[in-house]
Amino acid sequence: MKANEVRKMSAAELEAKLKDLKKDLFTLRMQHATNQLDNPVKISLVKKDIARVQTIIREKELEQ
Repeated sequence: MKANEVRKMSAAELEAKLKDLKKDLFTLRMQHATNQLDNPVKISLVKKDIARVQTIIREKELEQ
């Protein structure tokens, strides 16, 4: 996910995306703990996406 794509989203869409990403991160961590995760790099990618979305949310809050 690119930052430009995230910036085009509305506040409600960003909150929904953040919720989905956190749910995905939880699922990936559970799979990793039970040795069912094929690619552990996915965890770090989801973490970076979460940080990206949180940063854009904060930017939008500061604009207002």
